[in-house]
Amino acid sequence: MAPSIDRVALLFGGTQRAQREIVSPEGVTLEVEVADRGERVVAFVLDMLFSLMATIVIYMVIGFVFAHGAISSVAVTVLQFLDFIVRNFYFTHFELAWQGCTPGKRICGLKVIDREGGPLLPGAVVARNLTREVEMFLPFQLFLSMGNDSSWQTLSVLAWLLVIALLPAFNRNRLRAGDLIAGTMVIALPRQQLSGDLADKQQGYQFTPGQLQFYGAFELQVLEELLRRPPSADTHRALADVTAKICQKIGWTDELKPSEIRAFLEAFYTAERAELERGQLFGHYRADKYST
Repeated sequence: MAPSIDRVALLFGGTQRAQREIVSPEGVTLEVEVADRGERVVAFVLDMLFSLMATIVIYMVIGFVFAHGAISSVAVTVLQFLDFIVRNFYFTHFELAWQGCTPGKRICGLKVIDREGGPLLPGAVVARNLTREVEMFLPFQLFLSMGNDSSWQTLSVLAWLLVIALLPAFNRNRLRAGDLIAGTMVIALPRQQLSGDLADKQQGYQFTPGQLQFYGAFELQVLEELLRRPPSADTHRALADVTAKICQKIGWTDELKPSEIRAFLEAFYTAERAELERGQLFGHYRADKYST
């Protein structure tokens, strides 16, 4: 088995982030880099700023529509409801639409994934984001609404906020309560150029555009790491397993001899890399196979 230093984490840039092993749906053990606390805070602050700007625009529109004092109470109710909608569904919408990314996470190079290596399901996205209301916003609103004569309640709310804020510091995967409930985690997934030397070889295999739409940059980096492993029995078995799953996924029906496996994978790498880079030229970056 190839040493740990050869795995996918180095393909993410060789940083000093904490690394964890997950098993991909293809059955390959990978190392991913857990997002730093500072990166998550910056991404969250950016997302809150973006959602705040959206809320302000909505406030301005509603304030213009409900400009008369006779219906000001209706306007207040509408504003409070819209604030709740924007606050709770900003994160959910983008993580569903962008496969685990929000504008803030995308800027910081972060991504939400399933901790078991499977697809990021809508139920998990909804659960992790609705939990944020109980984690942060509800206690904060209670704190702001308290009077000076409720010191013990104030301390209890502050303690709750402190415990929630420090929760990522007390688990190895830096999970907040929403991640624990939803079975998710946040990883660092920066963009980087795929290596070109593996794509320099001319191969005789041809793939249709439809066969090159199943995978993204993440899976291609996994394949690159496998192709770079030193020759061994374990490496050959891993390449054979991946080849079988790729063939099944893309509908490849031609029989491959054991001696053809590496050539087939190198040809697929070349074609897939060209397809991804062609998409990038038109502004479409496919981070992984779940991206649309």
